[in-house]
Amino acid sequence: VQLQASGGGLVQAGGSLRLSCAISGRSFGSYAVGWFRRRPGREREFVSASGDSTYYADSVRGRFTISRDNAKNTVYLQMTSLKPEDTALYYCAAGVTRTLKYGWSSNYYGQGTLVTVSS
Repeated sequence: VQLQASGGGLVQAGGSLRLSCAISGRSFGSYAVGWFRRRPGREREFVSASGDSTYYADSVRGRFTISRDNAKNTVYLQMTSLKPEDTALYYCAAGVTRTLKYGWSSNYYGQGTLVTVSS
């Protein structure tokens, strides 16, 4: 599985960005896809996933929207009302799962796209 994320950049607080991720190598529609991020000085964390339903971290719910285009093998993350604390390297992911013991994780991650939100 190969994942190629794009769409990151510099934006002012309150602004919007849309991240895209092209996924190849497997039947795209058969597994959960999503986004994780690594903020400066922190561990990688779950942001959102799309599988049997859509899921969001509390910190982004109501501001971020995940969507997928199975015909294009692409997953998107529309980010609005961005805050400086959203500054992070955003990774798209394929084969996203959640367990009681380990929380959210994924089998595959892309290379990351940097989002910087200025105050």
